[in-house]
Amino acid sequence: MLQIKEAVIVEGRYDKIKLSSIVDAPIIETNGFRVFSDREKQSLIRQIAEKRGILVLTDSDSAGFVIRNFLKGVVPKEQIKHCYIPQIEGKERRKPQKSKEGLLGVEGVTDEVIISAIRKSGATVLGEPEKPTRGITKADLFSLGLTGGENSAKKRQELLKKLDMPSYLSTNALLTALNSLYSFEELCDLVSC
Repeated sequence: MLQIKEAVIVEGRYDKIKLSSIVDAPIIETNGFRVFSDREKQSLIRQIAEKRGILVLTDSDSAGFVIRNFLKGVVPKEQIKHCYIPQIEGKERRKPQKSKEGLLGVEGVTDEVIISAIRKSGATVLGEPEKPTRGITKADLFSLGLTGGENSAKKRQELLKKLDMPSYLSTNALLTALNSLYSFEELCDLVSC
């Protein structure tokens, strides 16, 4: 079981149940989109973020990204870390059919996928030394041909597909995701610098 400093924010009850067997940390549910109007939940999340930081772990579908982006506006950026699970096609066991986008959510992916995503997210895993890494900047994305160039959009889409990341990530969201998952050196290897 991973013991992490940050509290983990998930979308719903089944995500919380799944994580409780993997992570030793407080796990807070947003109750889906209800968090948008639940001022008390927002206040609780802000208080926890201020005290110990939060790790946002939502599904890799569009709804998960809407919730993730909302939380970015609720919590100061220095108190929030993002954990991304890859886009994996499939259906959760408890559901009669695939989700609207046909992707597995947090509850449907394997423990190994979640553990790997948490380790890559920059979460503070207690008992393990922190590894200092050079962050990825917008200038790096430009120099790697992922922004500002003739075929940048195509290159970004190819990279997103290669990394099993959502295809609709904006450049800023891509930068956040890359910094949560990879060092600059690892990104260079991925795009064959």
